Amino acid sequence: MSLNPPIFLEESEENNSEFVETKQLQPTSIASEDPLQNLCLASQEVLQKAQQSGRSKCLKCGSSRMFYCYTCYVPVENVPIEQIPLVKLPLKIDIIKHPNETDGKSTAIHAKLLAPEFVNIYTYPCIPEYEEKDHEVALVFPGPQSVSIKDISFHLQKRIQNNVRGKNDDPDMPSFKRKKTEEQEGCDLNDSKCKGTPLKRIIFIDSTWNQTNKIFTDERLQGLLQVELKTRKTCFWRHQKGKPDTFLSTIEAIYYFLVDYHTDILKEKYKGQYDNLLFFYSFMYQLIKNAKCSGDKETRKLIH
Repeated sequence: MSLNPPIFLEESEENNSEFVETKQLQPTSIASEDPLQNLCLASQEVLQKAQQSGRSKCLKCGSSRMFYCYTCYVPVENVPIEQIPLVKLPLKIDIIKHPNETDGKSTAIHAKLLAPEFVNIYTYPCIPEYEEKDHEVALVFPGPQSVSIKDISFHLQKRIQNNVRGKNDDPDMPSFKRKKTEEQEGCDLNDSKCKGTPLKRIIFIDSTWNQTNKIFTDERLQGLLQVELKTRKTCFWRHQKGKPDTFLSTIEAIYYFLVDYHTDILKEKYKGQYDNLLFFYSFMYQLIKNAKCSGDKETRKLIH
């Protein structure tokens, strides 16, 4: 049993809201009192106008929604799509959602809206086959075998070497291919030439904690490298009573994973490249915060 609290996606049974508990590391890794205040965001004027005008129609299904349609993954009529930022990500993201998850209360939708070319949402039991690509895929989930983000490349490279050794044992492999794989096998993991970024896809589970185990134990996810996050404080307005403030919403978990991936794996200075993933989230957070201060129950109902 780990001495540190694990990361996991969790939703309150009462509110059906999602959270991620993050591994306890150094206190200095915890964000400031309001970690959303210094984000590099696109103008949210379009959301301000939409909030003032109220719910609008989804141009695809015709449903009345606020800001976006959580069924069709598109902005509604009074939120022009050209005024919504598009975020370019360094890898693909798969979100596995439990069928009982309440779409309207899931922040995972934000990732699909803001990075549509990089994010896919699957409803369980629909899960892609990862078996042949386990050397380039990782899953954000707790466990005794989970690793930190900075160690992802090392562990995936080890998988690549193991796969190479398995192929070299195949007597039917042509000799020229065997020679090539033998050269790959001889690559030293500490050699800079072998320290690439093999991770191409990261997986998040979107469900209540009680339902998460059913998805995690699915054989299609077994054997994947598990990753855990550093500690941050959540800003989620559906925070579960009695739970620590290190339970992150799904969009927060995705965002913080990418920030750490950018600095720890890509070895580049972070300059707000993924901040717009919190475009909707930060706006809703501020609305709820203001509504709580002013006692405006109507605004809070509108967002919820």
